[in-house]
Amino acid sequence: MTTVIVADIFGKTPALEELANIICKNHLIVDPYDGQYKMFQTESDAYEYFSSNTGLGNYSKHLINLLTNLDSSVNLVGFSIGAAAIWNISESFASSRIKKAICFYGSQIRNNRKVVPLFPVTLVFPKTEKHFSVPELISELRNTERTKIRQVPYFHGFMNKCSTNFNLQGYESELRTLAANAI
Repeated sequence: MTTVIVADIFGKTPALEELANIICKNHLIVDPYDGQYKMFQTESDAYEYFSSNTGLGNYSKHLINLLTNLDSSVNLVGFSIGAAAIWNISESFASSRIKKAICFYGSQIRNNRKVVPLFPVTLVFPKTEKHFSVPELISELRNTERTKIRQVPYFHGFMNKCSTNFNLQGYESELRTLAANAI
């Protein structure tokens, strides 16, 4: 079993590698920059670069290509735009090798609400989001097949040490949850 970590707009960072090693020894990190460290100064720099150079559609295609070439069972763990990429492919990528996915603060999921995943997906939403109502989105997605939803009392980015919203308590709590769920 391999755990595929799907990075956010910061891409591959030492903090993400640390998190991946804590989650699972047998892991693979997928990022929007082909493994190159970008080391952005701010989240807005990272967002601008991602938007101009990759985009969610291309990132989703990149994820599909990578998963198609794997020959082991996988669990997926995605953060922000990585969570949205997992959500986007979840209904079209019918692979029995994907056992489950956990998607943290995938705010772009709001733009693709009609998805019905083909494998179990847990969506972890933050306390609030700047551009939409989290409770409304949760309400709309609540009855989606194979989808569990949790809302946590932390902000978007709480699992990323590079984010201004990093929250150690939330980070440690979710690491325990991931360990308990054998991710």
